[in-house]
Amino acid sequence: MLFLQLLRLLRCFKNMKEREEENIISLYPEEQKQLDKEWHKSIPAQVFLNYFFAINYHLNHYEGMGLHQLAYFREVPDELGEQDVEAVKRLLLNSWSTEYALRATAELGDDSYIRNALHWTFPQAYYAVFASLQAFLHTRQVKTNSEALVMREAGRLVVKNAYPQAMSFYASGHYDDFNVNRLPLAHYKPGLQIANKELEAQAQIGQFLRTTRRMKAKAVRQQVQANPATAIRSSRNGEILQKFGPQHWQQLTWRIGYTTLFDLLARLRISNSHREIERFVQADIDFKLFHQSLLEIVSYLNGIHECYVAQAMGLQRYDEFVEQLPAYLQGSFVEARLQDKVKPLLHDGDNRMRTAA
Repeated sequence: MLFLQLLRLLRCFKNMKEREEENIISLYPEEQKQLDKEWHKSIPAQVFLNYFFAINYHLNHYEGMGLHQLAYFREVPDELGEQDVEAVKRLLLNSWSTEYALRATAELGDDSYIRNALHWTFPQAYYAVFASLQAFLHTRQVKTNSEALVMREAGRLVVKNAYPQAMSFYASGHYDDFNVNRLPLAHYKPGLQIANKELEAQAQIGQFLRTTRRMKAKAVRQQVQANPATAIRSSRNGEILQKFGPQHWQQLTWRIGYTTLFDLLARLRISNSHREIERFVQADIDFKLFHQSLLEIVSYLNGIHECYVAQAMGLQRYDEFVEQLPAYLQGSFVEARLQDKVKPLLHDGDNRMRTAA
């Protein structure tokens, strides 16, 4: 009897809906009621952790074309003027300083501190990548501080295969008729467990893409409908529509752009005054694992952007820039990525071009 009850509890952990339908009876009803309450409270945070762990798992395990194999990377960008070089340096310094702060928090190792640090580490992870993305775009003559424009251009580059195949997935399509592209296993239903195989990772990423695109669509609708000049109106009485059908959503799809990994990272922009952050702080999840996943995703993306920037600046000039960084960044992850990622990639590219010539 006890074995069957434990087996049911394990199954419920994997599927909340299944648990409710089976109406499990505990040997200790009051204790179980409290456990259920705590578990329910932790589900949103656990799902969020699952999503980012799945992304990191996928980036580390998916075998596909790397940066050196991409036609876009082999295209030689226009030479940067001195003013552009200085602008790119400032953006990279902003990115690295933010990543430094994120790493400093994660390396403290105290569970309670890391838990309560979510107020700033979530947005730090996003803005560390956003600044390096701006630096990359600046080398391609896309010079803007508009977050909407930066994200739209990033989505276009993902679809255009400017990024390694492991992160080239994206969602497109109309509201509630979304397509998840370049994730062949994304149609499977994800569980509530941490991904330990590629199928589960892709299933969770696919769900994350769909929910994020749905949120983006609703946000765009709210923005458009709040402005009388842009609002979609009823064809019968001319009043601003309150309820949308498929034909109305389709009029907004072009405003949404593509939904990519950068949009998933943007979900980390949770205001420290917003009640949602408290749900994460109070949750019973592995916060160290969460920070580790975020750090590895940030390092992966920033490493790609640094390769593009070094290519545009010239490796020697980029190397000199890294040597002159402030003391707190000397001998840090910046130097490590330069040695491990940037130099091997660009030296190898030079050798291939010489061989071809």
